[in-house]
Amino acid sequence: MASPVQPTHPQLAVSAAIFRGDKVLLVRRARSPAKGFYSLPGGRVEFGESLHTALMREVDEETGLEIDIVGLAGWREVLPAAGGSGHYLIMSFAARWLAREPVLNDELDDFRWLVPEAIGELKLTGGLQEVIEKARSLVRAGA
Repeated sequence: MASPVQPTHPQLAVSAAIFRGDKVLLVRRARSPAKGFYSLPGGRVEFGESLHTALMREVDEETGLEIDIVGLAGWREVLPAAGGSGHYLIMSFAARWLAREPVLNDELDDFRWLVPEAIGELKLTGGLQEVIEKARSLVRAGA
């Protein structure tokens, strides 16, 4: 099967550092980009969709969770690399878990609720630890 054609312009995406008590949800990507890496649930923003609406939709589609968005925890730009990967601007938000247990869609193949100090052993997407630390401070502050 041929790989999908990558857009020729940057794509806007969102992700959520979802905290349940002192643990954050990490999910492992089952497909490219970032196949095999642990990251945060999220995905592309659709045309005309607000960032918060996109985040709630993506979290629901990927994990089935209900969340409360606390605030913006950071952003990351992923530039195209050799092999045809895309160009993404990812806006990462801090969130609190509200309801339901994770039920992963086919984009993900594993999840873990971990204290941030325990994630260092995992294969992580770039910049993830910094976003999680900022998100944790926002959640703790009740922003």
